[in-house]
Amino acid sequence: MALAPKIPLRDFFKNPEKTGYQISPDGKWISYLAPYERRLNVFVMPRAGGEAKRITSETGRDLAGYFWKSNDRIIYLKDFGGDENFHLFSVDLHGENLKDLTPFDSVTVQVVDDLEEHPDEMLIGINKRNKEIFDVYKINVKSGEMKLAAENPGNIIGWVTDHDGNIRVASTTDGVNTSLLYRENEKDPFRTILTTNFKESVSPLFFTFDNKYLYASSNIGRDKGAIIKYDIANGKELETIFEHPEVDITDLNFSKKRKVLTSINYTTWKRQRKFLDQHTEDIFTSLQSKLPNYEIILTSENKNENIYTVRTFSDRSLGSFYVYEVEVNKLTKLADISPWLNENDLCEMKPISYTSRDGLKINGYLTLPKGKDPKNLPVVINPHGGPWHRDLWGYNPEVQLFANRGYAVLQVNFRGSTGYGRKFWEASFKQWGKKMQDDVSDGVKWIIDQGIADPKRIGIYGGSYGGYCTLAGMTFTPDLYACGIDYVGVSNLFTFMKTIPPYWKPFLETMYEMVGDPEKDKELMTAASPVFHVDQIKSPLLVIQGAKDPRVNIEESNQIVEALKKRGIDVPYLVKENEGHGFHNEENRFEAYEAMEKFLEKHLN
Repeated sequence: MALAPKIPLRDFFKNPEKTGYQISPDGKWISYLAPYERRLNVFVMPRAGGEAKRITSETGRDLAGYFWKSNDRIIYLKDFGGDENFHLFSVDLHGENLKDLTPFDSVTVQVVDDLEEHPDEMLIGINKRNKEIFDVYKINVKSGEMKLAAENPGNIIGWVTDHDGNIRVASTTDGVNTSLLYRENEKDPFRTILTTNFKESVSPLFFTFDNKYLYASSNIGRDKGAIIKYDIANGKELETIFEHPEVDITDLNFSKKRKVLTSINYTTWKRQRKFLDQHTEDIFTSLQSKLPNYEIILTSENKNENIYTVRTFSDRSLGSFYVYEVEVNKLTKLADISPWLNENDLCEMKPISYTSRDGLKINGYLTLPKGKDPKNLPVVINPHGGPWHRDLWGYNPEVQLFANRGYAVLQVNFRGSTGYGRKFWEASFKQWGKKMQDDVSDGVKWIIDQGIADPKRIGIYGGSYGGYCTLAGMTFTPDLYACGIDYVGVSNLFTFMKTIPPYWKPFLETMYEMVGDPEKDKELMTAASPVFHVDQIKSPLLVIQGAKDPRVNIEESNQIVEALKKRGIDVPYLVKENEGHGFHNEENRFEAYEAMEKFLEKHLN
């Protein structure tokens, strides 16, 4: 087995050459994101060929997302230094008439409905009146003029429009119970159709094409979420469209033009697809024959649905973008996302599973370094953030960097990871630092028992909840790890709860049920907060934090660093003033991963 060449670290983390391709509604223009002054900005080019023109000039921050509003207008989102107070911007096809549509301080915006049939209007949710909740406004994307479309009475956490853009359904919370509200038309008051504990839900996806019923994902009376057709007016489930014995199903796709359901995407160890429509299946069959060995995603389509932008990817490649013309079955390559990386030098991510100490099946992924005998290796345990999230099979630049440097990388979908059903999710409640942590520790035991890991050279690294998991691992199981890297992680469950963004407040009672109530569960939360147990830390720790992080306040990292310094332990601590929950600016990514690389090299080799 030949050893893989050492790939320059920055090749894993530099901005893509070109990415985020989308096609205009009329199919005449193709847009994409590419670096300008080291930040990803929008470029537009004629599909028929010709020069691309940059139409945005953001230099402080990458765009957070963008889309075509009409044939001659693009909408994009941007925050400020990672504060997650997203503003909505509008710019025309030629890069002119740029407007900040939501120029308000400490306010964030959500897109409720892009109102595709109304080129100058959109429905947005904005927390301008009250920072904790979102009212809906109809906004003119040229002038910025806003009209209130639905005022939030104080408990609404989501709005659903019908296919004509009318707000007909809303979800509410009282903290622990969620309700579905419905109205026949916008003149009627909302009425409550269904109330359930937050553990059970009917989550609306979109209306049936006659605007009468809803398609939804529901776990009511089930362990795994299923796609159902739901009589919203009468609160009755009409039929099950699709369910799976192993995983939750939460995704349903449809054709706006043909008004048919097309496919369902879901994830076991890998992404899977269930076709509901022959035409859609034919498109994917044709694409798969042209692009074997890659996963395929349709990223956008024109209004006629006969021209698509297509993206490929795998566990060893960020992939490429193409444009696909259905009627002539023609596929044209647009760009490779990171042409400087050779996928043959990168490492395979393989699914694994093991049984936790209390008998729960835990799934995960193992990436082994290329060309090395998988015995007695240094290992990076890499728990995911969330924690109500999951790791997926696919290209991961962190994992590839670590594997390229000779480390085996183990990712664990510990209890609470989403997609595995309600029981698996609920098994994580009030288990931060306890059974959730045991699942990770049992993963360490598994990789040692396989003979893959050198027990003396195991490090742990994670971001957000993964950062908490790193700190918990270092404090509660100090003999397992030779070192740890905490990236924007929680250290104190009490201060974490107090410093959440205001628009998370409606979910605070739910957080108390899932993590712990600071008054009723004081003992539990003290026991689970690493900052109170720093005297148990034996191994070196690196801490990385964004100063403007709205989710995990900088004080979470400051506290752990200060507590260790009081014990006379020097903790390398990297803080960036212009970053939030994770580093997005290219130069900051470089600095963070270079610090990680040196730290791991020092302590695991």
